[in-house]
Amino acid sequence: MRLKDKVGIVTGSASGIGRGIALAMAKEGAHIAIVDINEEKGQEALEEINQYTEGLLFIKDISKKENVDYIVNEVIQKFGKLDILVNNAHASKQAPFVETTMELFDLSFGTGFYPTFHFMQAAYPELKKSKGKVINFASGAGISGQPTQASYAAAKEAIRGITRVAANEWGVDGINVNLIAPIARTAGVEAWSKQAPELYEKMINNIPLRRLGEPEEDIGRTAVFLASEDSDYITGQTIMVDGGTIKLY
Repeated sequence: MRLKDKVGIVTGSASGIGRGIALAMAKEGAHIAIVDINEEKGQEALEEINQYTEGLLFIKDISKKENVDYIVNEVIQKFGKLDILVNNAHASKQAPFVETTMELFDLSFGTGFYPTFHFMQAAYPELKKSKGKVINFASGAGISGQPTQASYAAAKEAIRGITRVAANEWGVDGINVNLIAPIARTAGVEAWSKQAPELYEKMINNIPLRRLGEPEEDIGRTAVFLASEDSDYITGQTIMVDGGTIKLY
């Protein structure tokens, strides 16, 4: 119970990696606010969380800053504090570089970068009180420059930039700010593996550990570590949870 009675917000947590993180943290004793736009999946995730601890559900569009402020305020009103902020939500569409439009940049930055920035600003006063933990999400697509991912890679690298700035500024407040860059087995990846089995096998063979990460067991447990006191002397870092695919120096 490394996170017993901690309070956390996890965005994009109705399914996939976010749900895995929310569940892993709940099993360690944290109260979790699930934030998503999918009400059906959100309710399922909440029922799962409530088997272990007390959760909240917010079906909100976090591209709107007023919704971000509302969520943070409601969590604090309910639980009286905030210890953990996980900015996982992000939507994007792929396109070749020369076909990438401002609309694709607006989608990626509007659902990923700006909500991350706004949640960090809104949560800062409470995280300062609790000496809390922020976990943001990077991507190998940005670090390696994956083709057709210009808008996604740009937003993810922008998130890495503000994470490092916050780590430097907020260290004096006892707030740890880190990043996870994952490769994980999600519903989208499973669907793609059936549509393009040869490409899927090629991807697996490029992972030194020869498998995808599991949302709860691999990504979730790493997030639990970063949210716990075990990581108190780690900040401003990008943690590659990708089976060894990318090695940062």
